[in-house]
Amino acid sequence: MSQAPAAVVWTSDYLSYKLSEDHPLDPIRLDLTMRLSRGLGLLDGVETIRPQAATDDDLLRIHTPAYLAAVKGAPTQLQAVNHGLGTEDNPIFEHMHESSALLTGGSLAAAREIAAGRTRRAVSLGGGLHHAMADAASGFCVYNDPAIAISWLLDHGYDRIAYVDVDVHHGDGVQAAFVHDPRVLTLSLHQHPATLWPGTGWPQEVGRGEAAGSTVNLPLMPGTDDQSWLRAFHAVVPGVLRAFRPQVLVTQCGVDTHREDPLADLRLSVDGHRAIFQALRALAEETAEGRWLAMGGGGYGLLRVVPRSWTHLLAAVLDRDVAVERQVPADWTAHVATLSPQVPVPTTMGDGTDVTHQPWDGVAASGDPATTKVDTMIRDTRRAVFPLLGLDPEDPRD
Repeated sequence: MSQAPAAVVWTSDYLSYKLSEDHPLDPIRLDLTMRLSRGLGLLDGVETIRPQAATDDDLLRIHTPAYLAAVKGAPTQLQAVNHGLGTEDNPIFEHMHESSALLTGGSLAAAREIAAGRTRRAVSLGGGLHHAMADAASGFCVYNDPAIAISWLLDHGYDRIAYVDVDVHHGDGVQAAFVHDPRVLTLSLHQHPATLWPGTGWPQEVGRGEAAGSTVNLPLMPGTDDQSWLRAFHAVVPGVLRAFRPQVLVTQCGVDTHREDPLADLRLSVDGHRAIFQALRALAEETAEGRWLAMGGGGYGLLRVVPRSWTHLLAAVLDRDVAVERQVPADWTAHVATLSPQVPVPTTMGDGTDVTHQPWDGVAASGDPATTKVDTMIRDTRRAVFPLLGLDPEDPRD
């Protein structure tokens, strides 16, 4: 059976996941990403896959029956605040169950394409809702599609799955779903939990029981830029993935690490995001026989950041990399200008940032405060989890 180079799961119905008129998780970011990708020719010759909504059985892989019933009934109980519903972060909205189940169905569709052998790579930008818990909505997330897709893969031929989360917020819901399961490695890079919600994701969270060593957390201090973030990533992630030897790499590719993001305090650029996605692609090729399931996630720079960054994600998945110097199509910039005339529209596919980083070499950093901070985080994470994986925390070759 011949394989497609990659599967892109998409439907404009994803835009129905709109929590409120002024909620920061605005689905316009998805529409603008697809407009930009098409304008650049990235999707030429690519037949997108239209997903079906996840079934109740799919959702019950992770969520409780009581929670599922609460989500379905919430629109008729507008004052409900049980199960995390009806809060400022997770307001009740029209067709909440249907919209949330469709996003989950998108991630499941991507998983099925890989499991069936029709492709080695698949992406669903509408997915990545990594905060939802078994019995509660949390952090803008109603159903936890990454966890549900991983659970499905575990029942369809795979028993070693690595989940890497590069969102600025800790991937707490996915970690909670698999913290006891040694078949799933969850690895999250995020802003330090002492400085950002949800306040979890400390290096000492390493998994429980027989799953000790299958949870990895690399927190980074506010102000971390591209060079420091990439230094940390390459000091931890490749060694962990090589030791774990996953059959599939699942990634949550939130881009709220950007320096313009209004909800967090890291300092990455679109150029940095592009480098991250290309690094994930390379690690999927090296450690998981090329199997890579990529999802979206956070990102609240709706006009200037998310569309460009996730266009680079699509480009990485499709092996159609876009130069950061490339001009943004004029019709796209004209469209964006009509949406918010006061916001300067980007004209190129990058921010003009040098993302070259100095690799971690195991030597204590000195002089540069930023490097000292990131090296402290690197050391804390490696010392907490590397011995559990049979790796030397002090040896940069591991």
